[in-house]
Amino acid sequence: MLNPYILWVGRVSRLFAVMATALIVIAMLVVCQMILMRYVFRLPTIWQTDFVIFSATAAIFLGAPYVLLKGGHVGVDVVELLLGQQNRKRLRILGAMLGLVFCIVMLAATWVQFEEAWTGNWKHSSVWAPPLWIPLAALPIGFFLLCLQYTANILVLLGLAEQPVDTSSIPSPELPLPATSAGANEKGHLP
Repeated sequence: MLNPYILWVGRVSRLFAVMATALIVIAMLVVCQMILMRYVFRLPTIWQTDFVIFSATAAIFLGAPYVLLKGGHVGVDVVELLLGQQNRKRLRILGAMLGLVFCIVMLAATWVQFEEAWTGNWKHSSVWAPPLWIPLAALPIGFFLLCLQYTANILVLLGLAEQPVDTSSIPSPELPLPATSAGANEKGHLP
């Protein structure tokens, strides 16, 4: 019952990672367009700076669950390396639970801000003046997805669900496996 949840959360995290990547690519293209407009054509830019800031910020929050899924977050493991296997697991569970509590608090806070921007029809103070609920929506969405991913991580750490196999790293049967050492044969096995 819990394994489908773990798989589903992983897929959602991957989907939002693709969206975050697209936002970064679009932001880079807008920066290039802004440079072209300012320095080549000597024309003013109105919306570009705000768009880049909003899209880069949204990419951070929407991509965070994928970073958590892959264990790509920055961590100091000096204390963890000094502990035995059982205490290391307990420390990871405690860290995940504290992360979940933080994300729940931030979800509530960012939802309040988003809701106030929505109902109050807040606009950005720039000349462009986009509605602020649009860029603010990435915050509660990102924290909600982080809550789901932390919950999935805790379930796996507690042994209540299995860590799904990442099929994107498994080579297809048609392709030869890369050699793992200098003496490996064409299938990647040592003689």
